[in-house]
Amino acid sequence: MSAIWVQITATRGSAPRDAGTAMKVTPSATEGTIGGGALEHRAIATARRILAQRSEEHCETIPLGPGLGQCCGGAVSLRYTFEECATDSAAPTTHYGLTHSTPTPLWIWGAGHVGRAVVQACPPEAFALTWIDSARDRFPVHVPQHVTVLPAADMPRLAIRAPPTAHHLIFTYSHDIDLALCAALLGRNAASIGLIGSATKRTRFFKRLRATGLDPAPILCPIGDKALGKVPDRIAQGVVQSLLAAARTKETA
Repeated sequence: MSAIWVQITATRGSAPRDAGTAMKVTPSATEGTIGGGALEHRAIATARRILAQRSEEHCETIPLGPGLGQCCGGAVSLRYTFEECATDSAAPTTHYGLTHSTPTPLWIWGAGHVGRAVVQACPPEAFALTWIDSARDRFPVHVPQHVTVLPAADMPRLAIRAPPTAHHLIFTYSHDIDLALCAALLGRNAASIGLIGSATKRTRFFKRLRATGLDPAPILCPIGDKALGKVPDRIAQGVVQSLLAAARTKETA
């Protein structure tokens, strides 16, 4: 099977992943991630166009702000390289131990790489998962039985009806949707709100939220453990560990 390797060759300013990060794209699947969101959506479309044309190599530099409407504000240079490969490989998943018996309601907004990694990392005994994205085809074919999948064309409208005891993790494909979800959840009770993003995204989101009269203080951004890196599985590891630690602290109290 033919594939295109998409590699970040350089970054300028704030960017979702570092130079050297790569993703494999085939006509029907992807492996790895260069940061998700609009950048990755565009890169996948470009890679599949190159596959159809059987081109050998292509390079481009994409400004994230004016080019894609992302808050990172930097630029990313990409190289697309054609490869003939035999089969696709699956990335390993990680699971974590359980220390409490009452499942924590957790709503996961976004079925991209990070959302999938978090779902895989959450022990089913520890979390009652509700997984939301804008359409059913954005979810993987196989979803664990303990996960409730909710396709919602208007995700912020659904957020208003979320139970007040639920924790929320936001990493959709759109910064506009992320911002609208933050606003919707700040306007009602939520156990916690976690938002994926850079320090630049945090600053811009918080400024916009304050301009609408909302206090963004309850939002945790960035999420995860910075020391673990930007790979989805590592982000998921840091996020799940934080949620489990918070649950243990609450039980002790």
